[in-house]
Amino acid sequence: MSILHSSTPGSGGRRLGILRAVADSSLLFDDLFTITNVDKDGKKFDRVSRLNASSTNHSMTLVLDFNVELYPLKVGDSFALALSSSLTPEGEKDSGIETQSWRLEEGKGGLADEYEYVMYGKLYKFDSGASDSVTAYISFGGLLMALTGDYRLVPISIV
Repeated sequence: MSILHSSTPGSGGRRLGILRAVADSSLLFDDLFTITNVDKDGKKFDRVSRLNASSTNHSMTLVLDFNVELYPLKVGDSFALALSSSLTPEGEKDSGIETQSWRLEEGKGGLADEYEYVMYGKLYKFDSGASDSVTAYISFGGLLMALTGDYRLVPISIV
């Protein structure tokens, strides 16, 4: 599971993710979010902050840990969030082989080459909430994400 982060020149806002054609088979989810809080429960680590954001296109909420030194974000910033099942341009699934690196060889043209900031992790839990909502939990090597929304808008599964 990958989150892809980029910035769009001249947009005035930070872009966390990609806005690619839906035809990209590895793209599982993308949406626009606006940050409502950063570290609302206090800052626990020097280089990591936790943001809360709400979706502009769907009724979804996001909680995401991010490295503030590598990718500074603040309240009011808008960004696009994209989740992808693969970093390869062809959308190949991870083979599950432990020796496989998340980084492709230089010049192979992976999705990570196109973005400023990429997080690579595992979807580890789904939590069905009240009525039609679901929360998908993803861990990026200790940085956590919780994406909550209508179950029909989160086409992600634990494999």
